Amino acid sequence: MARVVHIVEYVKIPEGIKIEIKNKTIAVQGPKGEMIKSFDYAKDIDIRIEGDKIVLETFFANSRKRALLYTISSHINNMIIGVTKGWRYKLKVISSHFPVTVKVIGNNVVIENFLGEKSPRKARILEGVNVRIEGKDIIVEGVDIEKVAQTAANIEMATKVRDKDRRIFVDGIYIYERGVAE
Repeated sequence: MARVVHIVEYVKIPEGIKIEIKNKTIAVQGPKGEMIKSFDYAKDIDIRIEGDKIVLETFFANSRKRALLYTISSHINNMIIGVTKGWRYKLKVISSHFPVTVKVIGNNVVIENFLGEKSPRKARILEGVNVRIEGKDIIVEGVDIEKVAQTAANIEMATKVRDKDRRIFVDGIYIYERGVAE
């Protein structure tokens, strides 16, 4: 596809959100917390604040540069949603063979008696992420969508079953819901 001469993308700043931009590093503060993210790899994209909007601008954009501009726009939107409402992933503990015990100890989720194993399986909880257990549900919450999603993936991957028939051994912990925490 041909180059586009000029692309401008606007991200609206909601009330009660404080944003600072220094050398393509964006700091977003809101009621739930603060996030800082660097976009210094985006050499040709200009990021600035005009009034109540963040302006992302580039010139002579090929498809890669255009994709990068819209990706940065989505990252900034996710940061704003994170500091205003937060992100939540829900996981379900499924066990048909052995009763599984799940606990949060320090910065790890400890899964005991999974498929009758003697040694517990552990999944790391990233910094700034809260994990709580409510019965057979595990709720992962935080302001940074990347850290929340990675923590949920760590928990899911800790119970991945190998070398067994998946139709019979359905035991595990699975993500069943993700989105904005309300």
